[in-house]
Amino acid sequence: MRANVHEVAPEIDPRAVLAGAQFADAFRVEIGTAAVNAREACTRMVLHGPRWIDALLHLRNILVRPFGLKTSGEGAPAPGGMIGLFPVLSETPEQLVAGFDDSHLDFRIVVDVSGDAASRHVTSTTLVRTHNLLGRTYLALIMPFHKLVVRNMMGRIVEPAR
Repeated sequence: MRANVHEVAPEIDPRAVLAGAQFADAFRVEIGTAAVNAREACTRMVLHGPRWIDALLHLRNILVRPFGLKTSGEGAPAPGGMIGLFPVLSETPEQLVAGFDDSHLDFRIVVDVSGDAASRHVTSTTLVRTHNLLGRTYLALIMPFHKLVVRNMMGRIVEPAR
């Protein structure tokens, strides 16, 4: 099955996930009849990405470290453990919320699996709340890459790396 990822309007209540969020976007991919829960979808997105995303993340970590931005959620409260760099904050088979808070910005990734057995889809929603100029600047700088990275990562839900 070919991954057809498209941007959609966020369907979650941002106040329930990250009160005061100033940014929200969402992307959806059809997964057909695949029996994938939210954790599996998130794992495929985060852990099975292409090398160029890993290289971008490595470069990002080098560039932001001097400014005090976190390079992972390591050490943050993670009731559901970690998936890659992201602490899992809450989880049901249909929805997983991951993310962490930083002195510059807080973010959440919400992965929802929905639809009936014949036609299922996964939606990934990103929410961000900034705290200061550094957080707003970082958000503005990362946005050109965000959509490209999320679209590619969502494609991995349908076609995970072998």
